[in-house]
Amino acid sequence: METAKRGLLTTAVTVVCAVTVLALPGTAFAAPAPPPSPGTTASVTVVGDQDEELEAVREKLDKLYRAAAVATEEYNAAEEKARQQSAQIVRLAKKIVEGRERLDELKARAGAAAAAQYRGGGLPPEAHLMLSDDPQDFLDGAGRVRQGEHAAKGLLGEMTRTQQDLEQYAQDAEAQMTKLEAGRKTKAEAQKKIEKRIEAAEKVESELEQVEKERLALLEKRAAAEAQASWLGSGILDEIRGKATEQGAKAVAYATAQIGKPYQWGAEGPNTYDCSGLTSQAWISAGRGMPRTSQAQWKQLKRVDIEDMRPGDLVIYFDDASHVGMYVGDGMIVHAPRPGRTVTLAGAGTMPILGVVRPDADAN
Repeated sequence: METAKRGLLTTAVTVVCAVTVLALPGTAFAAPAPPPSPGTTASVTVVGDQDEELEAVREKLDKLYRAAAVATEEYNAAEEKARQQSAQIVRLAKKIVEGRERLDELKARAGAAAAAQYRGGGLPPEAHLMLSDDPQDFLDGAGRVRQGEHAAKGLLGEMTRTQQDLEQYAQDAEAQMTKLEAGRKTKAEAQKKIEKRIEAAEKVESELEQVEKERLALLEKRAAAEAQASWLGSGILDEIRGKATEQGAKAVAYATAQIGKPYQWGAEGPNTYDCSGLTSQAWISAGRGMPRTSQAQWKQLKRVDIEDMRPGDLVIYFDDASHVGMYVGDGMIVHAPRPGRTVTLAGAGTMPILGVVRPDADAN
């Protein structure tokens, strides 16, 4: 019965993809001009020279926005490092303040000891003992002298260690500041790349007539539909049976609630998102700490086979892991596609899948 149900679902989604091909241009179903999944083809049927030209435009736009996506994740990585380095500098500054207060306290104690000796006529404790006529006083005093000498050595040792710690904290803080400055330069360079690619893509689109824009949108839909149909045609949906965990369901609910909000590179909500900003915030809202970038998500989270994925898992795209979406079930993802688009549902197979990762791998 379950197999029959999956077969009907696959057929239904394929029909939806076919209908998308025939539909009028509108809100994009997936990321623009996605390449097919590995091992599949998503060729667009070309009708005449105009479509050939528009197909070339589509490929050019895809490359520009893909380059912008790569630069965006570079920017996000630099931003995340800057946050961590700034937090470390704050912690070191706090240690420096505490260390200075401790050093002042130790110096005060040492000064008090010196003042006490001065009040005793400047003679060391041993001299006072030698002048004592009472043997018991001498013995008691000798014990106190040994204790005092031990305390004095401990005081001097602690002062030395505290001073050394302060010097190390200062060196660490300086090193973190150097890294922070380098990170700022990296972030600035990534920002220039992003803006340059987006500006170039917008210029290409601005030169199109309205009818060409509509036809281009149709070509984008058709390419996405063909890629998704090919992916579904492999029978993969019959293998995907995972159920969302409680946290996974919360992450999916958060992500899908953002549908319709604009894409903005470097954004983590609540009004705009980029691809990894959406997925990371969705899982943070579900109570899970998350790496900020799609590359870090790919590297740090547990990887699972595509046929084992469940709603809430993250689908990582392209060989450089520069895009990510959240699987929501029935062969679909929710993702923030690219500049000029909004958070939307798309077929999981509309872009080449690098792999799948699971934020809540420890949950059953």
